[in-house]
Amino acid sequence: MKRPRNLDPPPVSRRKRALTREEAELWESVAKQARPLRKRARPVKTAHDAVDETPAKTEPVLRLKSLPPVHKTPVAPPAPPLAPLGRRERSKLSRGRKDIDARLDLHGMTQSRAHRVLRDFLHHAQEGGLSVVLIITGKGKSGSESERGVLRRQVPQWLSLPEFRGLVIGFDEAHIGHGGEGALYVRVRRAR
Repeated sequence: MKRPRNLDPPPVSRRKRALTREEAELWESVAKQARPLRKRARPVKTAHDAVDETPAKTEPVLRLKSLPPVHKTPVAPPAPPLAPLGRRERSKLSRGRKDIDARLDLHGMTQSRAHRVLRDFLHHAQEGGLSVVLIITGKGKSGSESERGVLRRQVPQWLSLPEFRGLVIGFDEAHIGHGGEGALYVRVRRAR
């Protein structure tokens, strides 16, 4: 009678092996491209640290009895990111199922005046509890492409600035019935 073979796989070693230099370089290039999921960043360990882990000599630390107070300047919280209009909301606006709360026409204004009027308009819209407004920039006069539609190019850039992030959730090009390329739907952020 023959003995049955052992069909169990061999035990896996739990011992970690050291990375080769090529593997460490590959891991370092991948780690540089990764973005953390957590808000606080962890200290980054380079591949050279993982390969060459020799204990370093520790030097004595000099301690001072008293340090001058450090004055921290208050840091403004980061501006919230912009979010484009959702497909459903855009569809409701273009078909007239959702009303536009207010409109602003910037035709014929200079850039400085249009910027000031836009900022004031969005402040009033936020204070009034409006949710969606229409900003009409116009398509610009006919001419070379670099001269056409200064406000049409500038208003989306202005809305992306940190000074408008507290007022605007997001924006998107309007439907042809509301002005098409020469107008923007703007979602207004609720007042806090």
